[in-house]
Amino acid sequence: MDKPNTRSGFIFTEFVEEKKEPFDKFFDIFKEIITHTSGDVDEALDWLAELDKEYKLSTRDYNLDDFIEDLKKRGYLKDDDDPNKQGGLSITEKTEQAIRQNALNQIFGKLRKSGRGNHTTKHIGSGTEESGEFKNYAFGDSLSQIAITESIKNAQINNGIGDFQLFEKDLIVNENHHKAQMSTVLMIDISHSMILYGEDRITPAKKVAMALVELIRTRYPKDTLDILVFGNDAWPIKVKDLPYLQVGPYHTNTVAGIQLAMDLLRRKKNTNKQIFMITDGKPSCLRLPNGEYYKNSFGLDPEITDKCYNMAKQARKLQIPITTFMIAQDEYLMEFVEKFTQENRGKAFYTGLKGLGEMIFEDYETNRKKRIK
Repeated sequence: MDKPNTRSGFIFTEFVEEKKEPFDKFFDIFKEIITHTSGDVDEALDWLAELDKEYKLSTRDYNLDDFIEDLKKRGYLKDDDDPNKQGGLSITEKTEQAIRQNALNQIFGKLRKSGRGNHTTKHIGSGTEESGEFKNYAFGDSLSQIAITESIKNAQINNGIGDFQLFEKDLIVNENHHKAQMSTVLMIDISHSMILYGEDRITPAKKVAMALVELIRTRYPKDTLDILVFGNDAWPIKVKDLPYLQVGPYHTNTVAGIQLAMDLLRRKKNTNKQIFMITDGKPSCLRLPNGEYYKNSFGLDPEITDKCYNMAKQARKLQIPITTFMIAQDEYLMEFVEKFTQENRGKAFYTGLKGLGEMIFEDYETNRKKRIK
């Protein structure tokens, strides 16, 4: 193992030289650091300078100053719009897209090598991917579905080889998988516990969100993905906001998050809808009708949890499964999620930070394999 370098909960290991251009070598590290610093360029460059000093990333021909100039020239950095940061720099949309692509490669890279195209349901219907199964031709079947080899074989069996004839009754067609569209809402917990005790849980959550966005945009363009965050309240965020996402001094208002997720999904025309919730804490907050907050961080409070269970039931009636990804194994959290999942008839995964992306990917694949009514 290389000697680790730690600071503020970040862990870096010694850089292993690869055959890359100097810019690409710096840029790979920069994309990782800028995610941890929530888009703070100055802090990211400070980190990069420390790593350069310790691991000798610069060469006689290319150093950190050259890299910063290249970032500007290539459109990855711009002058900060904030008047209070004179001379400061900020990342551009081009960098945001590069960060999402980096997250996609890290989290889903090995799965993307399977060579699959759009994912399909297990149900049979009109589509473009053959299921490997056949059936007799029936009126209304597309001529493009005809299995030529199987049909000719059928004709030879039915009519003989000598005077070859092909009739409608001889035709065999491929059965195709029916492609589904999915509307997904991803809920991200930004309560204070996501960085509690020095453990960074928000950065993996951000990476998963960015990877999921890039996955859907590139491979499932007909699917929709909405992202929301929840603390004391819940609100939607845009894709461009993801790199800058930070936790706040918040409790966990799960009810507000689910209410907003369901409101977003009600507007979607797709039949298939689902909610993913990434959280590390039990519900501890409600917003009362008078606008004030009711908070209780100790144990499971029935006044809070009962409303969560009711929301889970409402989602079930609307045929919206909720999949909860728990990135902690707190006793109260596990107790709550077990009951919550039963009420919704959804799914729950107890996961560490490392496997979070792959588990969400697998469940995304499974849940979107449903027949469109």
